[in-house]
Amino acid sequence: MSFDQIISSATSGEIANQLTAVSVLQILASSIVIGLIISLVYLLTHKKEGYSQAFCVALVLLAPIVGMVILLIGNNVARAFSLAGAFALIRFRSAPGDPKDIAFVFMSVVMGLACGMGFWLYAGIATIVICAVIILLHVTNFAGKRGNHYELKITVPETLNYVGAFDETLNKYTNSFKIVKIKSVDFGALFELSFDIDMKDDKQMREMLDDLRAMNGNLKIMLSTVPTAVRSFHFQ
Repeated sequence: MSFDQIISSATSGEIANQLTAVSVLQILASSIVIGLIISLVYLLTHKKEGYSQAFCVALVLLAPIVGMVILLIGNNVARAFSLAGAFALIRFRSAPGDPKDIAFVFMSVVMGLACGMGFWLYAGIATIVICAVIILLHVTNFAGKRGNHYELKITVPETLNYVGAFDETLNKYTNSFKIVKIKSVDFGALFELSFDIDMKDDKQMREMLDDLRAMNGNLKIMLSTVPTAVRSFHFQ
C-alpha cells in the first residue's frame, strides 16, 4: 500500500469497512498511541494535585477498547444491541474527582471511536491539538487564582475583640482573605476563626504564622491547603 493510499484510507474510514488482521492492528496501534498520549498529558497536568494509577491506565485502555467495539459493530444493528445489553450489565464506580477527569475520559472515548471508524489520522491530529491546548491552559494557570489558596484557622480567647484584629497582618502576607466561619470552642471559652486566604509568597508562611501567634495569645493556629488539606501546620 502506497503512502497516498494509507492517507486516503486514514481519512475516508475505509479501514473500518474491512475486518482484516491488518485493519485490526492499524486501529489498535493508532488508538493505543492516542490513549497513551492522552494519559501522559493527564500525568503532566496533574502532578501537583496527584493522580490515580488506575485512572491513567484506564485512559490508555479506553481508546483501543472503544475502537474495537466500533469496529466489531460496523453497520450491524443486531451486534449494536447485543453490545449495548452487555454494557448495561456493567456498573462503573469511581470516587468523586476533578471535573477535568471527565473531559479526559470523554476525549479518550471519542478518539477511540474515531479510530474504530477508520479515521485514525483525524483522531491523531485532534489529539495533538487538544492536548496542546490542555498543556497551554495548565502552564498559564487559566482562570486560576493568584498565589496559593489556603484555609487558615485561628483560635482566639473570648476576651479578644476578633473583628478586624488580624486584618493588618493578613493584608501584609496575602493577596486576599475572607472570613468564612466563626465558632465557639471549649464551652465558649475560645473562638475559632476560619479564613480563606491566598498567600503572596509561600516562603513567608512561617513569618505570617509567627505574627498571628503573637496576636492570639499563642493559641492554636492551623493552615491547610484547599480543598484537600494535604499540608497542615499546627502551633500550640
